[in-house]
Amino acid sequence: MSDNIIEVKHLSKSFGDHKVLRDVDFEVKKGDVTCIIGASGSGKSTLLRCINLLEKPSSGEILFHGNAINSRGVNPCDYRAKVGMCFQSFNLFNNMTVLENCMTGPIKVLKKSKEEARETALHFLEKVGMSPYINAKPRQLSGGQKQRVAIARALSMQPEVLLFDEPTSALDPQMVGEVLNVMRTLAAEGLTMIVVTHEMAFARDVSSHVVYMADGVICEQGTPDEIFGNPKEPKTREFLERFTNK
Repeated sequence: MSDNIIEVKHLSKSFGDHKVLRDVDFEVKKGDVTCIIGASGSGKSTLLRCINLLEKPSSGEILFHGNAINSRGVNPCDYRAKVGMCFQSFNLFNNMTVLENCMTGPIKVLKKSKEEARETALHFLEKVGMSPYINAKPRQLSGGQKQRVAIARALSMQPEVLLFDEPTSALDPQMVGEVLNVMRTLAAEGLTMIVVTHEMAFARDVSSHVVYMADGVICEQGTPDEIFGNPKEPKTREFLERFTNK
């Protein structure tokens, strides 16, 4: 029995005549922190959206514990309860308080009681440092605070895997650190994570596996030491040099 939680096999995605992903393969084991890096437009976010079933792959397979999730008969809501996602634009419910944002999913999807959902939400809001703001509405929060609430909301579903789509790209520089610190803590605690990011230091220091994408294909993947310390592909070297020379 494979210990892979997620396997992506020969995944391709086209929008009309435009091929965004071509024959993408990689796997994620329990406890892995997989960082997907690459220039804008390389297909990273589309890949993540396919894994979360927000986009339908054109061909190929996505397996969750060995079962194809992009086949007929799979309930996307049930699957997303186990594979959560944090977006770059937070996607909080603006008409709800911080606490209500984190309670809604467990009540509606997991059918938890209000008391249990509240206890779970408070636990994760405290974990991300947002428990003093439980009665605030999203408009009263900074970008960094909103993203931390979004992470707590995803954690309140107690997923097996958490996907992050450039979680710091919409933040002011001084707020990036507070979100990355939360993610570092989650990684240290063994949460399985797939992170699309431009934060090269985070990818180098925190990930267990790095995937470098360009033009819709995976050019190279390996450990952080392999990718950052000794990249084999010229495209990878060129990309990383641009970042390290900034």
